[in-house]
Amino acid sequence: MEVLIVLGRTLLFYLIITVVYRFMGKREVGELSIMDLIVSILIAELAAMAIDKYKSNLLITIVPILSLVIVQIIVAKVSLKSPKTREKIEGEPSVIINRGKVNFEEMLKQRYNLDDLLTQLREKSIKSIEEVDYAILETSGKLSVFVKNDNRDYPLPVILDGEVQEETLIQIGKNKKWLIKSLDENQTKIDKVFYAFYKNHDLFIIKNENVSK
Repeated sequence: MEVLIVLGRTLLFYLIITVVYRFMGKREVGELSIMDLIVSILIAELAAMAIDKYKSNLLITIVPILSLVIVQIIVAKVSLKSPKTREKIEGEPSVIINRGKVNFEEMLKQRYNLDDLLTQLREKSIKSIEEVDYAILETSGKLSVFVKNDNRDYPLPVILDGEVQEETLIQIGKNKKWLIKSLDENQTKIDKVFYAFYKNHDLFIIKNENVSK
């Protein structure tokens, strides 16, 4: 009888967790944010305790799981509308290699050592740092790498959701005055830009269609 109860609870929580993750949205495990990871661990722990203590009331576990999901959905929606909130919760990507030069100051800030860098480069079949033009440590911990190639220029984000990316302006040797002038030429303002990126010495702009004019 006890075996059947444990089996029933296991199947029940399998279904509950499947539904929960459908509501939370689709993401690969390696792309989970800190918030996603914390919620995932807590849900797993709650489910494990409920299965182990099969004589306890199911509501004691189901209510906290549903509460975590509701909080996560609310935070995700707020983060979607507020880049500053998203930055506070998830952090922001860090440029580890900029135009072939390793940013040791940023590595120290992120507690990311040279062994970590070399390991992740080898995972991408890159033999040495000299082959890399740009390397960006994403908020998920993954390393995005752009190898050196004289025939290619990679898009660098200048504006995201109406927020100017100051670090990108420094990388491309531009300033906010240049940005505002470029936007004026396109008859738009910073707060009306959804996404703008710099590539091949040009600024490409995608306007936010939801912004009232």
